[in-house]
Amino acid sequence: MIEGPRGLPAVLRAERSFTTEELDARRAEGGAFPIVEPGVCTFAYVGPVEAVRLVHFGVGLPDDLSFEPVDDSEWWVLPLAVPDGSRVEYKLEVLDSWGHHLDNDALNPNVATNPFGANSVCEAHGYEPPLCASYADDVPRGTFREVQVSSAAFGRDVTVTVYEPAAFANGERAPLVVVHDGGDYLRYASASTVLDNLIQGDVIPPTFAAFVQPGERLGEYADDPRHATFLTDELVPRLEAELPLIGSPNGRCLMGASFGAVASLAAARRAPGTYGRLLLQSGSFASAGVGCRRRAEPLWRPVRRFVQDYLADPVAVAEKAFVSCGAFESLICENRGLVPVLRATGMEVNFVETLDGHNWVCWRDSLAIALPWLLVDG
Repeated sequence: MIEGPRGLPAVLRAERSFTTEELDARRAEGGAFPIVEPGVCTFAYVGPVEAVRLVHFGVGLPDDLSFEPVDDSEWWVLPLAVPDGSRVEYKLEVLDSWGHHLDNDALNPNVATNPFGANSVCEAHGYEPPLCASYADDVPRGTFREVQVSSAAFGRDVTVTVYEPAAFANGERAPLVVVHDGGDYLRYASASTVLDNLIQGDVIPPTFAAFVQPGERLGEYADDPRHATFLTDELVPRLEAELPLIGSPNGRCLMGASFGAVASLAAARRAPGTYGRLLLQSGSFASAGVGCRRRAEPLWRPVRRFVQDYLADPVAVAEKAFVSCGAFESLICENRGLVPVLRATGMEVNFVETLDGHNWVCWRDSLAIALPWLLVDG
């Protein structure tokens, strides 16, 4: 595989062309766009416009992503050499008589939703979503209940959504996964469907999950001691008193994506020996890698301080840590830099890169690998 900037998989302009007649026929017959072939994805647009440009959500793609007109027609195309197995979220920037505007791809019905809206999705040749991400009628569904915790740490009531597995034997003890940005994992990463399918398939043991939501995310997740206290001294003891949980480090997992991954590592560092499992997805570990882009925005300052402190005195905060990151996203450098630091502490670390960007489906897809590795002993 050709590598692009900073060791990322390269996505280059491809030598591929289509005639107006071919594009018209494909559209009339309901053919899929983008046009996906082994090694190449051809993006297309049709309309009376002055210019079209692809705006990607991730890095590793070339800067010049302008479409080229096809003959004298209203068709525009952009063929890209995309590594097989990739998944790319994007929008189209169109220049017409009304000016510039950013839209989803009207020819492509495949979209992924997120907290800010939706993006068009291109699934390159060879990409397959994990089976556990699909809803099946014959799989028993777990149940949910709201637990309200009166938090002295935050000085407010905190509502947590608790997932309880459908099948659970009397006398059995289960692991607990605490999920940062829990509502988003449920809404955009199919977290409950993944749990249902993995449990039903006996891929992981029956597992409880606590889906937590922050009050002020960027502050609380950036090594805020109140957040760590809430998890370790208030939430986890409450759940272990009420539910049939294992109640020891090997049965406790903290997980999160982006800032949520920072919150997971930070909370575990403040309570070493409490959490035996960590799942860190696309962590915003600013300054963890050599040559990474410096993130100067004020919101990154407490994160940089936490990461620098941890790099200066790295300690084992769990027994096992699963780290995942999209190979196309800007944070791949930081995650690659953190992994050897974690391993050097003696923690068992599994690092997986996916051909995707910084998005919820990327994190969903990794759960099929991460949860069995973390929750199944041996």
